[in-house]
Amino acid sequence: MTMTVDELVENFEFFDDWEDRYAYVIDMGKKLAPMDAGDMVDANKVRGCMSQVWLVSALDQGASPPVLRFKADSDAFIVKGLIAILMELYDGQPPAYILDTDALEVMGRIGLQQHLSPNRRNGLVSMVDKIKTIAAQAA
Repeated sequence: MTMTVDELVENFEFFDDWEDRYAYVIDMGKKLAPMDAGDMVDANKVRGCMSQVWLVSALDQGASPPVLRFKADSDAFIVKGLIAILMELYDGQPPAYILDTDALEVMGRIGLQQHLSPNRRNGLVSMVDKIKTIAAQAA
């Protein structure tokens, strides 16, 4: 089960400084379920990311209401951590929830958005846009 937005914010509030928060982000990325090598192809790349990022999704019709399942990976540790945060927010959620939940606002609440380089921020926006596009198509 994914964390709620409030749980995610609380987890980050536990850390006093940004070095610890970055370590937590990287640790989250290391715990991400591995992506099948066969899914790490050009067609699944997220455009607009400096690092390589792959994202695949599937609509789980067996759930009520139907939910989207995501798998994603990156070749960069911080980006992999950002993916893990997005997976906490969006994996296993109905398309309507995904469309209504602003990951960038959540990143702002945990203070992460202000501590990302412009390139990482652009990559994060690209990942969120891709997830929102998938949710809109599934809705």
